[in-house]
Amino acid sequence: MNELQNLINAHYQRLDNLSRELKQQKEMLNDLLEKDEEFVQAEEEAKKTAKVKALAKKKLLLRPEARALVEKIKDNQFQIKEIKLALSDYLAQYMREAGTTQIAAPDGSSYRIVYTARLVKSE
Repeated sequence: MNELQNLINAHYQRLDNLSRELKQQKEMLNDLLEKDEEFVQAEEEAKKTAKVKALAKKKLLLRPEARALVEKIKDNQFQIKEIKLALSDYLAQYMREAGTTQIAAPDGSSYRIVYTARLVKSE
């Protein structure tokens, strides 16, 4: 058990170090980009174009048919989220009760139940 905890701690530390390195490298790249006149000019033009696009999208979304679609999309996204949460609970219960990570679908295909664990800092 102690070896496992050492492995977890070592991987967590490596992940933390790599994350800090990545952040620093991204900052260095952004500094290089911000010092390049051609990039800065292209970025300004892109911002102007993005503003025009955002305004056109905003106008379009004010139309009744667009608002109705947006509401349908939000409703479907909410339903998908709720169904995924319920399915996750059902799969966990199935694993406990059946003692297996395999489940057969109505069409005869077989699925494997997979869970992903991650480390979250406790408060």
